[in-house]
Amino acid sequence: MRNKKILQVHPSDNVLVALSDLKAGERIDISGSTVDLAEDISAKHKFAIHEIAKDELIFMYGTVVGRALTNIAAGQAITIENVIHHSLDFSADKKTTHWNSLDVSKWENKFFLGYHRENGSVGTMNVWLVVSLVFCENRNVELVREALENELGYGPKKEYGLNIKPLVKLYKGGADVTKILASDIASDANGVGDSRVFNNVDGVKFLTHNAGCGGTRQDAEAFCALLAGYITHPNVAGATVLSLGCQNAEEKILMEYIHKYDPGFDKPLYILEQQNSASEKEYIIDAVKKTFCGLIEANKFERKPAPLNKLVLGVECGGSDGFSGISANPALGHASDILVSLNGSVVLAEFPELNGVEQELINRCIHEKDAAKFIDLMKTYNKRAKDSGSGFEANPSPGNIKDGLITDAMKSAGAAKKGGTSPVVEVLDYTEQVTKPGLSLLCTPGNDVESTTGLAGSGANVIVFTTGLGTPTGNPIAPTIKASSNTALFQRMNDIIDFNAGTIISGEDSIESKGEELIDYIIKVASGDEIPKSVQLGQDDFIPWKRGISL
Repeated sequence: MRNKKILQVHPSDNVLVALSDLKAGERIDISGSTVDLAEDISAKHKFAIHEIAKDELIFMYGTVVGRALTNIAAGQAITIENVIHHSLDFSADKKTTHWNSLDVSKWENKFFLGYHRENGSVGTMNVWLVVSLVFCENRNVELVREALENELGYGPKKEYGLNIKPLVKLYKGGADVTKILASDIASDANGVGDSRVFNNVDGVKFLTHNAGCGGTRQDAEAFCALLAGYITHPNVAGATVLSLGCQNAEEKILMEYIHKYDPGFDKPLYILEQQNSASEKEYIIDAVKKTFCGLIEANKFERKPAPLNKLVLGVECGGSDGFSGISANPALGHASDILVSLNGSVVLAEFPELNGVEQELINRCIHEKDAAKFIDLMKTYNKRAKDSGSGFEANPSPGNIKDGLITDAMKSAGAAKKGGTSPVVEVLDYTEQVTKPGLSLLCTPGNDVESTTGLAGSGANVIVFTTGLGTPTGNPIAPTIKASSNTALFQRMNDIIDFNAGTIISGEDSIESKGEELIDYIIKVASGDEIPKSVQLGQDDFIPWKRGISL
């Protein structure tokens, strides 16, 4: 039930969502009765429909999202002072729920323009990777970047045209801080323009990190598996890998995973070992020349029509707010259901943000082995978090809490909406590859960059990232679309956000109509007709997960 001021997400909920700022004393009509507000309620926050006794469970989205710490009066705000995280136990006893696919006739004859690979996969981008196999090689990756990026036309656009020469001049002339702060250092923005040498290559991506050695041997193996997922990814034409030679992340482990993920692997791949080189200079020259030759091969690929079932959609949320679970996430969920109905693939990650909705997802697992695997991954993850003095309940960030997400279960119930309603066809551990059409669950942390890094590493060739507070995260190989949960954010941070789901909150659009609009936008991005802001701004975030506790 909703009106312009409030929303009851599910009939069994005992809290309402404020869609706009509400004042103490306001009378709210709800299902034939009234609630007098006991205090001011900020937009995005929740308040009790009726009196809730201490230890009584709090319901939202039709599921348990917390437990009352004190008696809560009707019309009183739900806060971290009166509610604590609580979720229900789960098991594999229940049966898979039946699901009717959507009517997707309007998309059945549509296609996207992608890069067809020999193994049958299709890329939505065509990029070359230059990556270090160990953090010791990060500087050398930067030296290769320095030699290639601008000359090939892939240098970053000077987005704001900042020039500090006037500041230097003022300082040398004896200006004080007040005068310096008042000066103008912005000129016309400029960049590389249309000077690309290789018109069919969307970019050369230079990946640096802190992995590859130290830590555990399992960390090194997981990192090799992640890199293999990137190198075999349909959006990647080939790669240059810089190795020191003595690190835990060995070339042979990388190659084992490459051939595991793509048995017929035939992309250009150059692995250079510094400890076998004549000098660092010769090593860098060799890397630059081989990369250039690889780009010649990569440039031979052109976009060609591909069916929509070749899309692998990664769904992600970050900087979430109290509107995320009722606008952007369910709209993305509807788009996900459309793609699944077209026999495409969708990947839902961030396991700490599925706490409290485990039973729903277990019920949706087609295979018992996947339900058991999901239970094991969730319980093991949460136990490790508790053993370190934390737990899933510590997941909400200060920003989440400030904007209405006060428990992990509340956050999770809204976050899970990104995965739509279709059955779960497979449960994947970190770095395992998507191999089936339908909805898969992928074990990643809730950390935005670690999670998007994992989504791309498991095969997502496009990512939609919903946000309520705004975040500039992107990915080097998978175009990442940003969708806002509210219109104010979309207007304020339009330079980094592509899609506005806030019209659901204002009542201008339904979840279904917005989901349809989003799938059409995804198709345009997959075809290269629309370039997401994260790609335009070069937000190539890459953080491998070391399997430690990261919420």
